[in-house]
Amino acid sequence: MLVYPPARIGDRLQDVDTPALLVDLDALEHNIRRMQSMVVQRGVRLRPHSKTHKCAVIAKLQMDHGAVGVCAQKVAEAEALVLAGVDNVLVSNQVVGQRKLERLAALARQAVVGVCVDDADNVARMSEQAVRFGSQLNVLVEIEVGSERCGVAPGEAAVPLARQIDAAPGLRFGGIQAYHGGAQHLRQVEERQKAIANAVAGTADTVSRLQAAGLECETVAGAGTGTYEFERDSQVFNELQVGSYIFMDVDYAKNLDAANNPVSEFKHSLFVYTSVISRTTGVRAVVDAGLKALSFDSGMPLFADSNGLTYVRPSDEHGRILSSNGSPLPAPGEKLRLIPGHCDPTANLYDWYVGIRQEHVAALWPIVARGALT
Repeated sequence: MLVYPPARIGDRLQDVDTPALLVDLDALEHNIRRMQSMVVQRGVRLRPHSKTHKCAVIAKLQMDHGAVGVCAQKVAEAEALVLAGVDNVLVSNQVVGQRKLERLAALARQAVVGVCVDDADNVARMSEQAVRFGSQLNVLVEIEVGSERCGVAPGEAAVPLARQIDAAPGLRFGGIQAYHGGAQHLRQVEERQKAIANAVAGTADTVSRLQAAGLECETVAGAGTGTYEFERDSQVFNELQVGSYIFMDVDYAKNLDAANNPVSEFKHSLFVYTSVISRTTGVRAVVDAGLKALSFDSGMPLFADSNGLTYVRPSDEHGRILSSNGSPLPAPGEKLRLIPGHCDPTANLYDWYVGIRQEHVAALWPIVARGALT
């Protein structure tokens, strides 16, 4: 179904229909430049994660600024990006099942495609499909470094899997993946640093064992927005997969730096634009952005435009707002910007980004991988 964008190029911000997903283009560009410079100055590659934005335009913008490619989390995400012209994608996840492996191998005929594995049988099935489609997949062994999710144990367990990949037709052993997702939202910098120190130790041991077996790790990948400085400075990781830095959300903004202040290298650039649709009492107003317009898994959104408003009790199509300091509530028709609690699943609810510069619509970008779950 064709879904028309909620605005036109040149519209004033106040004329954008709601709910809409706004991107402050100046803030977005600042974030992209900032992360790129902070990573490459240490001789480390940047491969941002597209699961945050699911948008080929943003992926190309990141690559234009020096990223070597992007990550995707599902084959369908990678397909949507490649179809839109992105030519280097790592599926930083396990891809299991014949149909998905067929699609992955076929995609590798159109772009540079990588994937992660943690299972010998899956490697064999992947090789069969790569041979069948006459393509080559760059394969990383995933090790489990604290997230308790995918990956073999660090160390010797990675060696036989890497040997199998290296010998398999249609596959190329590219290195290892070591992502600690659980560390990204630990609030205190010391907590994050300790968690990543353990991950780095296991990763370094794995690299050493692979080298002893004659297997060089061209890529040692991982990291996220909450911990990238530690992986960057580890002298072990050489490719970082940060994602949320381009948008920032309420949850990431709660992380603290060494001075116990909120981390401030990156700006909020993503907002849900919402209209007040009801104010029948003096204590409550209602906006048109609820559960279908925002993700609430990381808590409530915050208002960017007013410190005196609090968002409470979302329902399917409504959000209730209260005044926290006694100031007047906005009237029906007034429009407000909400900072999402969690940017990734919020972006997945929309078909378009409305790019704003100087209070006018300057860009309309399709979210091409929205709903790409397979």
